[in-house]
Amino acid sequence: MMERDKIDLTLLPAPGSPPVRWRVAPGLVGYEEAVAFMEAEVDRIARGEADELVWLVEHPPLYTAGTSADAADLVMPGRFPVHKTGRGGEYTYHGPGQRVVYVMLDLKRRRQDVRAFVAGLERTVIEALDAMNIRGERREDRVGVWVRRPDKPPLPDGRPAEDKIAAIGIRLRKWVSFHGLSLNVEPDLDHFGGIVPCGIRGYGVTSLVDLGLPVTLEDADMRLRTAFEEVFGPVVDDLT
Repeated sequence: MMERDKIDLTLLPAPGSPPVRWRVAPGLVGYEEAVAFMEAEVDRIARGEADELVWLVEHPPLYTAGTSADAADLVMPGRFPVHKTGRGGEYTYHGPGQRVVYVMLDLKRRRQDVRAFVAGLERTVIEALDAMNIRGERREDRVGVWVRRPDKPPLPDGRPAEDKIAAIGIRLRKWVSFHGLSLNVEPDLDHFGGIVPCGIRGYGVTSLVDLGLPVTLEDADMRLRTAFEEVFGPVVDDLT
């Protein structure tokens, strides 16, 4: 469990707020279907017609292009479908074995600070990894969560090799967030070779299983849920 002095309490909801709905989608969810669902939920949350929601999905193989995507970073055009998306960031990969967590929170009920919100998402992943005995780290110049790889050759400048294990990309509408994060549990890492992930060159991509941790999506979900509650407050199962 996270030490209380390391928690940004301003990310917690106002006292008396309802818990965040926590929903896990069965099977593979198409990307356009997911975006349409998020758009509708964000509008409902912004109007006060629905409680906040965290939606966990798994996608078929695809690439997404954020608002800062550079066409040169699409290394293998045509390998998988490419979806333009309104979230921040560049190219990312989604596919089976990767847990995508769409986070729809009303920051007006918490803290209207985008940097603090992104740091909270990173902290959620880091705490979930810590519960699985993996040290994840954030970097000031690179959004996402990173794992040091002393088993790999060092970087050209002599620093230890690092691999990315989780990506983060968000969008806000009326201070309600959508999109979110993706954690690599057991995806086909070769699929990342069709893009320059997040436009960052010189670094690798890893997963929980690649690091020698034989876990399932359900295992990762449990750790993510516990960590999310530490950072953002209580959740309740949404079975609708």
